[in-house]
Amino acid sequence: MLREIRIADEEKILVHGRTLPDRDPAVLLWNGSSVEFNVRATELWVELAGPFDVKECWIAIELNGAVIARQMLKPERDWICIFRGKEVQDVSRVRIIKEQQAMNFEASHRIEVWAVKTDGEILPPPVYDHRIEFVGDSINSGEGSIGAREETQWISTFFSHIHAYPYMVAKALNADYRIVSQGGWGVYISWDRNLEAAIPRVYEGICSVAVPDFAVPGLHEKNDFAAWQPEVIVVNLGTNDNTGTHPEGREADPEELKKIQEAVCAFLHTLRKNNPQAYIIWAFGILGDQPAPLIKAGIEDFKKQSGDERVEYLPIPNTTEETVGSLGHPGEEAHRQAAEVITKRLREIL
Repeated sequence: MLREIRIADEEKILVHGRTLPDRDPAVLLWNGSSVEFNVRATELWVELAGPFDVKECWIAIELNGAVIARQMLKPERDWICIFRGKEVQDVSRVRIIKEQQAMNFEASHRIEVWAVKTDGEILPPPVYDHRIEFVGDSINSGEGSIGAREETQWISTFFSHIHAYPYMVAKALNADYRIVSQGGWGVYISWDRNLEAAIPRVYEGICSVAVPDFAVPGLHEKNDFAAWQPEVIVVNLGTNDNTGTHPEGREADPEELKKIQEAVCAFLHTLRKNNPQAYIIWAFGILGDQPAPLIKAGIEDFKKQSGDERVEYLPIPNTTEETVGSLGHPGEEAHRQAAEVITKRLREIL
């Protein structure tokens, strides 16, 4: 006989990613956010909703570490069967993962996880070896990591967290992780020259990319950094700054380029203030490394100002004609190559 268990009533169900403390329902906002638990049962269902205004919500379902499904959610609450007919003695590790980034132009886009329904018992949660935070733009958001390279329409189908390097790195290192990323944004300026669309402006909030009238209040409150401290922060920002400072391919203003360097330095101070023990890696180059000298200079400025040597620049492989994905973004193979370089370096640090 199946019994219903609300997420709010079961502490053994983990909620990953920056979100509000209220778990009725658990709200998933950033890509890679998830709910996870162990269960001993023959049958399991999860009640989910994916409200949205423009871009529908997608999830990936992981069972015992392997992705078994990827699907779009209905806006209203609905029960999804994860498995049935298993042997009752089996312990199943289940994770429901948000595939897309937070959508900064929508008042509704989110995933709500309300409850599970099972004939078994929820067991103590999985244990992770490390904690990693990933900060970036559309690359970290997994934009274009799935789909044919001929696909050029900006739709939800072609955002996939599980095909992007943050997921791959975290899996390789058995790491709990969080992501702060937004397609088109930079460390100083966006691809379309919007100074408000800069990740440092929203980094300290729970999900400050949310529009002011977002359906769930409180997302602009400061994130509780003390409750979750990463061992390593991996930053990938600069691609959109390069586009934004070269409008229509024109020569950039040297004074404006200097602001990228200054923004890198200032953001590192922000990261260090909120994450005093984390090693910081600026991993860059998957879509060209044109602003790399500015990023490196910003890192050196930070080191001189702070005396902090726990920061470094890490080049990662560029996307090629063979590894490009949809929407002109890195495909799964490009992400895999980046993940291998980042993972190798993190193994040396952790």
